[in-house]
Amino acid sequence: MTRVLVVEDDPQLVRALVINLQARHYGVDAAPDGTTALRLAAARQPDAVLLDLGLPDMDGVDIIKGLRGWSRVPILVLSARQASDEKVAALDAGADDYITKPFSIDELLARLRAAVRRTDHTPHAPGTMLVTTTDLSIDLVAKKVVRNGLDVRLTPTEWHLLEILVTSPGRLITQKHLLQEVWGVSQSGKTNYLRVYMAQLRRKLETDPSHPRYLITEPGMGYRFEG
Repeated sequence: MTRVLVVEDDPQLVRALVINLQARHYGVDAAPDGTTALRLAAARQPDAVLLDLGLPDMDGVDIIKGLRGWSRVPILVLSARQASDEKVAALDAGADDYITKPFSIDELLARLRAAVRRTDHTPHAPGTMLVTTTDLSIDLVAKKVVRNGLDVRLTPTEWHLLEILVTSPGRLITQKHLLQEVWGVSQSGKTNYLRVYMAQLRRKLETDPSHPRYLITEPGMGYRFEG
C-alpha cells in the first residue's frame, strides 16, 4: 500500500484529502503542523508527502529542507501562495511539484500517481552511468549522446544543462538553479540564456522540437526531463 503523509492545518481540507485517498486505497497519515510532520515522516516513512506551506509553527519551505536532509520522498506542495518567487523557493528547497489552491482532486491524484511512479520506476537516479529512452542513449561517464543510432554533438554548456536535468528525471528544475549551476550566481536572472540553449538542445534531441517529448518546459518556473 502506498502511504501518503498529509501536512495541512485546515481540518476540512484534511478530511477531504483523507477520504479521497483512502477511497483509492492509499494509507494516510495527517499532521497539523511542521513538528508533527517531521516526526511522522521519520516514523512512518511515507511514499509521498502533500505539504501546505502555511503552517502554524514553521514555514513549509523549512519542512522541505528538513526532509531533504535525509529523504528523497516525493513532496507535492499544496498552497494558496501563487507568487512565482514562492513557488521557486519551494522547488529550490527540494519540492517535486507545486499545486495551487484551489485544486481539483482528480488533478492532485494524477500528480501524486506520477510522483510515486517516478520514484518506483525511474532507474536513472543521481549516480547512474547510462540513461536510455526509446530513441536516446545518454552516457554520463563518456559524456556522449546517441540519438537513433547516431552520435549527437553537444557543446559543453548544452551537456552541462542536459546532465543536470537527466540526473533528476521527472523533477522540475528551476530556471534559477540551472542558471546558477551552469553560468554562476551573477547570471541567475538571465533567463534568455536558458531559452536559447534549451532550444538548441531540443533541436538536437527531439523528433519534434516544437512539441518536445523529453525536455519539458514549466512556463515561468523551469524545466524537467521526462525519460
